[in-house]
Amino acid sequence: MYYCIYQSPLGEIALTANDEGLSALAFQAGKSPIDLTMGLTEDTSKFAEVIQQLTEYFNEERTQFDLPLAPKGTAFQKQVWQALSKIPCGETKSYGWIAKSINNEKAVRAVGTANGANPIALIVPCHRVIGSNGKLTGYAGGLALKAKLLMHEGAQFKP
Repeated sequence: MYYCIYQSPLGEIALTANDEGLSALAFQAGKSPIDLTMGLTEDTSKFAEVIQQLTEYFNEERTQFDLPLAPKGTAFQKQVWQALSKIPCGETKSYGWIAKSINNEKAVRAVGTANGANPIALIVPCHRVIGSNGKLTGYAGGLALKAKLLMHEGAQFKP
């Protein structure tokens, strides 16, 4: 496993990867920073494409990411994360929408839990999920960061 730190306009982002792809992305100032002391090897060269795409995103030159991803999770979590990846930049969806999109309308709470367990923030855009009332709901990076990301993307939500 490899890691590097990316200095974004919204703070330090930790990235981890294995030989299959990106395994985690976390805003280090948020509630769920990546513990970089856990046997990871620092190797910025493994992250050149990720860094380029993140830079393009923050420079408003990219709205979609195209990277090999290798998140660890259950089959259900991966199904939810796949649905998250289909939410276009500048749009928001509700937990109910995601549950419907995976043909499991009653799994709204489980979708929320899987959304919160997403290890690849921003690239798997869990920040684009808001409450059915249009208000912001939890985010591992904090609600202020979630609001900044959504404003950066031009998305509509209630403060």
